Amino acid sequence: MPLRRFLIVVHRWLGVPLCLFFALWFPSGIGMMYWDFPSVSRADRLDHSPPLDPSTVRLSPIEALATLGMPAASEIRLNTFDRRPVYRFRIKGADEIVYADTGERQREVSNAMAQRIASAWVAQPAFSATVTTMDEADQWTVQPSFGALRPMFRYAWPNGDQVYVSQRSGEVVQFTTSASRLEAYLGPIPHWLYFTPLRKRPALWNAVVTWVSGIGTIAVLLGLAIGVWTWSPFRRYRVKGAAVRWPYRGTKRWHAILGLIGGVAAATWAFSGMLSMEPFPLRGGGGGDESRSTIARALRGRPALAAFDRFTPSAALARLAGTPVKELELTSLAGDSLYIAHVTGGETRVVTLDGQLRPAFDQQRIAALVTKALAPIGRASTRLLERYDRYYLDRRHQRPLPVLLVTLDDRDQSRYYLDLNTATIVEQYNSRDWMSRWLYHGLHSLDFPWLYDHRPLWDIVVIALMLGGTALSVTSLVLAWQVLGRALARIA
Repeated sequence: MPLRRFLIVVHRWLGVPLCLFFALWFPSGIGMMYWDFPSVSRADRLDHSPPLDPSTVRLSPIEALATLGMPAASEIRLNTFDRRPVYRFRIKGADEIVYADTGERQREVSNAMAQRIASAWVAQPAFSATVTTMDEADQWTVQPSFGALRPMFRYAWPNGDQVYVSQRSGEVVQFTTSASRLEAYLGPIPHWLYFTPLRKRPALWNAVVTWVSGIGTIAVLLGLAIGVWTWSPFRRYRVKGAAVRWPYRGTKRWHAILGLIGGVAAATWAFSGMLSMEPFPLRGGGGGDESRSTIARALRGRPALAAFDRFTPSAALARLAGTPVKELELTSLAGDSLYIAHVTGGETRVVTLDGQLRPAFDQQRIAALVTKALAPIGRASTRLLERYDRYYLDRRHQRPLPVLLVTLDDRDQSRYYLDLNTATIVEQYNSRDWMSRWLYHGLHSLDFPWLYDHRPLWDIVVIALMLGGTALSVTSLVLAWQVLGRALARIA
């Protein structure tokens, strides 16, 4: 049939350039299930910081802020920098650092300071590291977010540890080990096409991933249509005199069988991979912004610094004696100033200005504040969530639990998940996010509740599908080589 022959030709020549991408995506998808691209989070920095010593905190928050000549700050945190206590003031979207022991402002990052910071991160002497100044992106700093942090010092130790220190901020902005780099090469780098020459050009990388995955979806769907059209359950084909269901032999026959079995999965993965690049909006414009801001204002306000003179940061740290506090957050709840102490291991403590210690905020009070604040927008209901649900989930179980689920009876059926340890929103969802949740995350990660909540069943199903896709990709590579070989032979 002319139409079927046309579809076969289109599928064949689309598959020749695309088969290599699918051969990268499927096996690396197994790696993506367990390994991430190396990164340094705020929690990582706290884990590598020494505990705060109350005897070294000599300035009050008001005194420290006065050295900047600024009237107020939206966020105030007390932690360490270069093993010294510092106040970090968030002012107009930028962090200003003032040493809490001397009152001097952190301005420049010297070579000696960067060496101390990198050495402390890995607990290895700086003299044994090879130092390189990084003005351009390398494999581990290819994301655009690193651009504002350059130039960097890269310290590489003989055991494979690599620490990147920004010369602008003095912070450790990237950390890799021999193991994390190997894991990245087995998972995220080939899966996301994070190859340095391509990824350092964001527009080109975005276009390549979008077009390749989009055209790949079409190629797979064509192959699936051809397979259904060609397959004969009544064995109407003859191969060497035998009645068969397929008019193919060898690799082409296996490719047709694998494509018919796994074609739907391959097409949905390619399509949802394209959605990750957001070629069209995955989220509704501004849905839930008003209610989110309302909740944030009801729970956390700008701290009144004068209140912290009654019970100073040193006194709060002394009250927590014996607890390795990595950071004190100076904040408030419904107008009441207080401290949130971030402890080793990601735990928190709430310290009131009358010296009381609490493991978390009171659920009933948080629920009452949120419900009252949202009343002008819509009727809100709350309940404690002790397990992940279909919108708030994490296969590595790093997101906090329990959380307070707030559901709002508004046009978008908004849902907010509040961490009771910090009284902050850790996730939100509304009906405008359905495409992102189900067409992208649902299809790409198969994180459907009926499967995702039953591990290792989820692992077994996903790995089996990935192995099937890998086998399909291998047959594609073989067929592509044969097609190219014949074409080149004709040209020769």
